[in-house]
Amino acid sequence: LARKVSRLRIFSDVNGKMNKSIIETGGDIIVVSQFTLYAKTRKGSRPSYIKSANPKKALLLYNHFIENLSSFIGKNVYSGKFGSDMKVSLTNAGPVTIIVDSKEKE
Repeated sequence: LARKVSRLRIFSDVNGKMNKSIIETGGDIIVVSQFTLYAKTRKGSRPSYIKSANPKKALLLYNHFIENLSSFIGKNVYSGKFGSDMKVSLTNAGPVTIIVDSKEKE
């Protein structure tokens, strides 16, 4: 996933086309853990987190991802504090949402 994220061409080139990776732009990355993104909502009205990793394993995966991502982009990656209640704001610059799933090879 770290390799994939570091190489996604999702930033605009001089022609306004999504054609540059974070490596090419020299930009920064912040990784914020949010296990609730993995909620299943197919049945009932209460989200299920049964397929989320336990906190100990999730922390290892989170740190491993940050370390690998940092090595791929050649600079430090910023991160939130795992397991904490954080307030995060951002400006979404674009009409796209990209989901990268390690289990689906599309």
